[in-house]
Amino acid sequence: MAQSDTVDKILDAAEMLFAERGFAETSLRQITSKAGVNLAAVNYHFGSKNALIQAVFARFFNPITRNLRERLSEIDAQDSDTMLEELLQVVTRSILQTQNRRNANGLAVFMRLLGLAYTQSQGHLRRFLEQNYSLEFREFMQMLKKATPHLSSVERFWRLQFMLGATTFTMSSSEALSSILKNELDITSSPQDIVIELVRFLSAGLKAGGGRAEDMPDGEQRGDRRDHPSVDRRGARPLPMDLHLDENERAAALAAATKAAESKPRGH
Repeated sequence: MAQSDTVDKILDAAEMLFAERGFAETSLRQITSKAGVNLAAVNYHFGSKNALIQAVFARFFNPITRNLRERLSEIDAQDSDTMLEELLQVVTRSILQTQNRRNANGLAVFMRLLGLAYTQSQGHLRRFLEQNYSLEFREFMQMLKKATPHLSSVERFWRLQFMLGATTFTMSSSEALSSILKNELDITSSPQDIVIELVRFLSAGLKAGGGRAEDMPDGEQRGDRRDHPSVDRRGARPLPMDLHLDENERAAALAAATKAAESKPRGH
């Protein structure tokens, strides 16, 4: 068996098992058993389980970010509403066009893995993604800021989390949701049909008005947020894949979370 075939077999087995069971719950022996290779092959090609997890994500992210990089440069809209629509279309098309061709459910698998990156602590994965894909995410965030000038940094942070949550749930469950739609209304939906409806929903959520000026903390202007050097980050758990936030925005989000926690009544 050629080395490239062995690597593909290991990656195919790993991505399916990780998506089904989770990272911590999947052992290397389970992966090698499903791939039909020995444990030495995993150690030889990847070196560790963490490196294997990173390779699984790289196989998805490399073509996606390559497409994204090319398409972001094509956006030339002047008004924010049009820019937002184009930006969301670019992201979704980049994902659709680069889903794993070796697996008919590649998009759903990728979205499940993306969801796991949020819910399971994988610090090494966050560092790997930052080192390899931060430029594309920062460019996306800069354009998103231009397209949503009515939002503060904290509002934009939460809207982006809602966007990612809706996207990962919908696309990871697309097959089941399409079956429900077929049974309920006798309508068939393709992944492209789902994305069209999803983009409409996401666009409306991001376009919705931001908080009123009188509700914002002193010194904050809509669409801007000052850094908070007094925030103690030592006890804060880093958000997986928070690549889209710069240092000021991370501080702003942490400051808002700290303020909310301090305002809660303490138990007796």
